Amino acid sequence: MTAHSRRKFRREGEERRRQDLIEATLDCVAERGLPGATVRAIAQRAGVTAGLIRHYFPGKEELLQAAYAEIVGRMTEQAKAALAMEGAGPRRRLATFLAANLGPPVVDTRVFSLWAGFIGRAHADPALSVAHREGYLDFRDEVEALVAEVLEAEGRAAGKTQLRRHAIAINAIIDGLWIEGCLAGDIFEPGELADIGIATVEALLELDLREEEKT
Repeated sequence: MTAHSRRKFRREGEERRRQDLIEATLDCVAERGLPGATVRAIAQRAGVTAGLIRHYFPGKEELLQAAYAEIVGRMTEQAKAALAMEGAGPRRRLATFLAANLGPPVVDTRVFSLWAGFIGRAHADPALSVAHREGYLDFRDEVEALVAEVLEAEGRAAGKTQLRRHAIAINAIIDGLWIEGCLAGDIFEPGELADIGIATVEALLELDLREEEKT
């Protein structure tokens, strides 16, 4: 690896330095897998000493946990960013959220590779397991809130249990199609996975999420 391929470790404060180390960790995991993402390799990637890494993270496990939380949180935030639209009703907002999760930049081979590397170790690593659980619940809560908005606007009362079950099912729909898109995106037509995801959720909720676009 040349000096030019290293991430420049910017001296812009504690939080920026910590973020640089997380990004360097993600780069190493993407290139070498979890076993190859050693403290030494991460330090070299970031252009710092291993000792400086220990200033920000007690150990490698804490750094990996932070890196996994970053990748999961980033995917959720990218999808939520699509909701920043004026004048959109609840159904349109849910459809937009689904489409955002089933297209670039969320559907991405590098992101999938990172996610798969971490998730394969989560069952045996308590720290990664916690990060995975928190990321899953945060995403599911977002889905549940969107579904609640839709059903309330339709005048359809939904209890907490029903909303929870809808959110679990919709999360599973997104996950399955997202994996397909990351592994073999070239075999699908542009927007096809998003259309399938929206249609499946429409069947689950028994309403047309895209009807507002036609009015």
